[in-house]
Amino acid sequence: MDDPILDAICERLRQKIYIKGSRILYHGGLVEKMVFIVRGKAESKGEDGIVVPLSEGDVCGEELLTWCLEHSSISKDGRKIKIPGQRLLSNRTVTCLTNIEAFSLRAADLEEVTSLFARFLRNPRVNGAIRYESPYWRSLAAIRIQVAWRYRKKRLNRADTAHSNNSSRV
Repeated sequence: MDDPILDAICERLRQKIYIKGSRILYHGGLVEKMVFIVRGKAESKGEDGIVVPLSEGDVCGEELLTWCLEHSSISKDGRKIKIPGQRLLSNRTVTCLTNIEAFSLRAADLEEVTSLFARFLRNPRVNGAIRYESPYWRSLAAIRIQVAWRYRKKRLNRADTAHSNNSSRV
C-alpha cells in the first residue's frame, strides 16, 4: 500500500486488549471493526464449523473493508453517499485463546479511509489480494464451490435417470 493510505489508517487505529475467553466477533453480530492482532492467539469458527487459528499478524473483521467499498459511493460534488439501512453481520465467531494485544479500526473510520482512497482500494488486484488472504473469503469461496458441486451432481443424476428411463422404453 502507498504511504498516504497507511498513514490514514494508522491515524485512526486504536490500541485494544482482549482478555482470554472474550469474543472479538460473534456469529450473527454486527461487524463494527477490523482487528489487527499484534500479540496473542485466537480462533475463528465459521458457520460451517471450520476453525481457523489466528495469531500475530492476522486480521479479523476484514470483510468490513469490502462491505464499505460496496455500500458507499461518492456523489458528483465529492460528498460521500451511504446506502442506508444495511449492516454487515458476522458469519463467524472469533474467540481469544490467550490475552490479545491488537489494533482496532472502527467501521466509521474505515468508511472514511475507503472514501478517501476508493480508487486505489477498488483496484481488482488489491481486492484479489485481500480476498486471497482472508479466512472469511476463503470460507465463502469453499461454500460456493460446495453448492455448485452439489447442484452439478443433482443435475447429472437427473440426466442419468432420464437417459436410463428413455433407454428402458426402447
